[in-house]
Order: sequence, then structure tokens, then C-alpha cells
Amino acid sequence: MKPCHAWLVCGLVALAGCTAPALRSQSPEQLSEALESKTKLVGDVARPFGHKHVKVESVALITGLDRTGEDPAPSPQRAALLHELQTIGVQNPNQLLASPSTSLVLVRGFLPPGVQKGDKFDLEVQVPSRGETTSLRGGWLMETRMTELAILGGQIHEGHPWATGEGAVLVDPSASGEKDRALLVRGRVLGGGTAIKSRDMGLFIAPEDKSVRLAAQIGQAINHRFHTFSRGIKQGVANPRTDERIDLKIHPRYRDNISRYLRVVRSIPLRESASEQALRVSLLERQLFDPITAAMAAVRLEAIGHEAVASLVKGIAGNDPESRFYAAEALAYLDESQAAAPLARAAREEPAFRAYALAALSSMDDMAAHDELMNLLDVPSSETRYGAFRALWAMNANDPLIRGENLGGQFGYHTLNTTGPTMIHVTRSFRPEVVVFGHEQRLEPPFLLEAGKSVLIKATAGDKVTVSKFAVGKPDQKRTVTTKVDDIIRAITELGGTYPDVVQALQQAKTCQALAGRFEVDALPNGDREYRAREEALAEGAAERAEERIVVANPLPDLFSPRKRKAFR
Repeated sequence: MKPCHAWLVCGLVALAGCTAPALRSQSPEQLSEALESKTKLVGDVARPFGHKHVKVESVALITGLDRTGEDPAPSPQRAALLHELQTIGVQNPNQLLASPSTSLVLVRGFLPPGVQKGDKFDLEVQVPSRGETTSLRGGWLMETRMTELAILGGQIHEGHPWATGEGAVLVDPSASGEKDRALLVRGRVLGGGTAIKSRDMGLFIAPEDKSVRLAAQIGQAINHRFHTFSRGIKQGVANPRTDERIDLKIHPRYRDNISRYLRVVRSIPLRESASEQALRVSLLERQLFDPITAAMAAVRLEAIGHEAVASLVKGIAGNDPESRFYAAEALAYLDESQAAAPLARAAREEPAFRAYALAALSSMDDMAAHDELMNLLDVPSSETRYGAFRALWAMNANDPLIRGENLGGQFGYHTLNTTGPTMIHVTRSFRPEVVVFGHEQRLEPPFLLEAGKSVLIKATAGDKVTVSKFAVGKPDQKRTVTTKVDDIIRAITELGGTYPDVVQALQQAKTCQALAGRFEVDALPNGDREYRAREEALAEGAAERAEERIVVANPLPDLFSPRKRKAFR
């Protein structure tokens, strides 16, 4: 062999033959771990925008108070309100402000990520700290424009209008007297905010990486995994706008869990062959069985899509409860029926998993998930029952089994034929809503209840209840109904009672023991609980790992957010 030929052969061996044995000498575990470390994900080069709440505020006027208002002192807030009243054509605005039936209030709300034009959200109202108003009960928030505000040089400066606000003010029904003044001068207008424009959400590419080519690659990778339909036409959710910005539409399955949606999107690989994906799935499957890495592995398997279902199904059959839960949660967002039973069991038996399990079930378009949620309406736990109702409402608000009606054009009213303990649930966040678990509930006479400042409900004995409305300068109005809770609620609204009035009457009925069943307010599943089995295991012999006492690793779904600022459509 000529020297040059010998050199060429050695070179080829070095490039091919010598490399192959080195790779073949590695175990499949080593290969997949090396591949995972080299697989570039969307989140490695892009960060989200539009994923945080935006605070909007205004200075507004409450009307309809029972001589508990005030004439506000000179201030930037009074000047701003006067200007607003003059702008909308109110005659003699100073005279209106001086009335004891009105009060200046500060209003704020929080626009959630992905809010769309027309979406509703809660408003918080409060009398300024030095105000002399004694109560906002019975008040009505006049229409107001909500903007981002800043105070500069002693003057209020407004940003762009984001929303409008209006509606009945809900004050804590149990608050009364001077001792509760702080509660009486603040309240909420449930669903009182209406977004007048939509918020953008998407991804920004890091400055050092931005390019038109990379933006297109990210968009292609995301659209390969997620798409929606517009007028029957399939469309990707990602739209590369520039060399550094990709706009995102919210996939319908994640409409109540946007934080998870962004985590999944950022876990999508930029480029991966079928063989590379198979090796990475094998690694993630092993990580799924370790409770320390299970949450991350489940989200990354979910980002891969239906090619990872088999691994997640193995996960729900594992021995570790955390691994089973995270696997079932990911399967739910992939709309796989196998997720329904383990998630319902987690919601019933493990409080730390409850909110996440119910939200995951609500995301499914599957009868198995629907049936499991219906069964949870009958369990003893109040928060599980109401959480299941809210999950069913999010799944399909027009489901005839839970649909209810919009009573008096003011609030959702739902009567459920359940077999569990009787319960009435009302909200002070999210949306004005009364849910009656056990449709034949009755109040037990004698009782005398107030529903706002002008409606009285009275019963002495028997099955007759008189619901009366008294107004100055107007004839009295009366309704005679039975002791059924349903009849009484309908009579209050027929006489012009508002949602806060109904809540007040129910609260008083429970206080005076006329209502035998449970009365619950915002009995929402809690997202801050530690997982009990993990806590017990650590206590038994792993004191050195005490810092690992953790709650569920995933962000709390918007459906049960403790911030209670979720918009609804």
C-alpha cells in the first residue's frame, strides 16, 4: 500500500470506524442523557411576554347608599372624578358628590394574561384612607373607565383605557358596626370589569440569538405541536412577527391554565429526529418515576405530544403517588381517557393535588372526565364538591346538568340534584354565583331576614314566607312564597334585590340557624398544601432533606387561582 493510501485509510478510520465503537460502547441510558443535554428547547432561546396580570385603576362614584356616603375633601382623586363626571355630561357634579347617598372610591382590577375584548373580571373598590364614608353596602358602582394610572407632581396621569367597570358592590355580609368599619368601606364588583381590548401574549427571543431564521424555526416547532381552528380552517398558534417576537394564541385546552401552557410551549424541542425523540422519551420516562424529577419530565413528555402517551400511561401505573399524579395530569392535557380515574382519585383523597387534578379534568373533552366530575359533586368535602362544579362549568357552561340560569340578569343561579350533604355556595370572586347542592332545601321558621336595605323576609310558622320591599314614596311590594330556598331567592330578585342582597339574606339565615345545611363562601381548592405522603416520608428518616418539603411543583391553574382575578367569558 502506498503511503498516501495508508494515510487516507487511517483518516477514514478516525472519522468513522474509530468513532462508532466509542458511541456503541455507551449504554442506552448514557446516550439518552447526552441527547437530553444537547436538545435545544424553545425555552432555551425565548422568554414569555404578556404572561403577568396588568393592574388597571380608576377613581369612581358609588351611588345608592343609605345615607352612609360623604362629600369628599379636595384632593387629586376628587379633581379626577369631577373631570370624569363633567366629561360624561353629569349636571351639577359637585352637588352629586355632596350627597350622603354617594361616595368617591378607588377602583382597581387585574387583567389576566390572554384576556380578550369583552372578557369580564373582578373589581375591588375602597374608600380612600381618610374618607368619612361609613359603609358601601347596597351601593352601585357607576360606569368608569379603567386605565393604568400614575401619580406625578400631585396629579393623576392616565394611560391607555383597558376596560370599563360597573355593577353592584358586594360587601362582607357579616360585617356590621364600628368594629367592622374597615370591611364596610371596601367591597368587590364580581365580573364588573369588561376588557375593551385584547392583550397580546407570546415569546421574545434573547437579544444574542434573535434572527428571522430562528423566529421561523420556533414558530414551526410550536405549530407542529399546537394548532386551533378558525372557521373550520386549521391554524397554528404561533405567529413569528419579527426577528425577536413570536405571538401566541392560547390553545383552548389550556384556557384556564395559561402558566402550564407556556411551560409546555417552552419545553418543545426546536428540532429533533424520530430516533432522537425516541431516546429522549426513554430518558424522560425514567425521570417520571422519580418524584424529584417527575413534574419536569411530565411537562416535557406532554410537550412531545401523543408520541409520549405510552410512557405517561406507564407512569400512572407506577408505585409513587407523585409520579402517578404528574403523569395523569399530563395525559389529561393530551385528552387521554386514562387520566380521568387517577385524577378523580387524587382530587378525592389528596388535598395537595385537588386543585390541579380538577383543573386538568376540566380541560378534557371526554365523557370519562365528565362522569368523574359529576361523581365528585356528592362527596363530603365542600371544596371538592364546589371545585368539581367549577370544573364542570369550565368544561361546558351549557351542560344541562349544571347550566342553571342568569337570575335577574345579575348572577349565575344553579340548583343541583345531588345526594351529598345539603350545601349552598356563594362567591365573592370570579363571577357572581349561587350554587344550591340539594334542590329541595328549605328554611326553618321562625326567621326575619334582611336582603339589602329595602327587602325583608319574614316567616313565623308553617310553610308561608312573606318577602316585602319598602321604598320611600313608592307603594310596598310583597310576595308570598314557600320556605323553599329556591322560592325565596327568586322572590328577592323579582323585587329588585341584587346579588349582594341575596348573599346577605343567606348569610343571615345561616347565622340564625334557619338554614340547616352548609353555607360556604369561596370554598376553593387550595394550591399551597404540602403533599402529605412526601411530608411523612421525610419525617421518617430524611431530616437532611427537610428543605425538600414541597407543594405541587406546577403553577396553580387560573381556574382556582388564590388571586381570584380570573377573567371569564
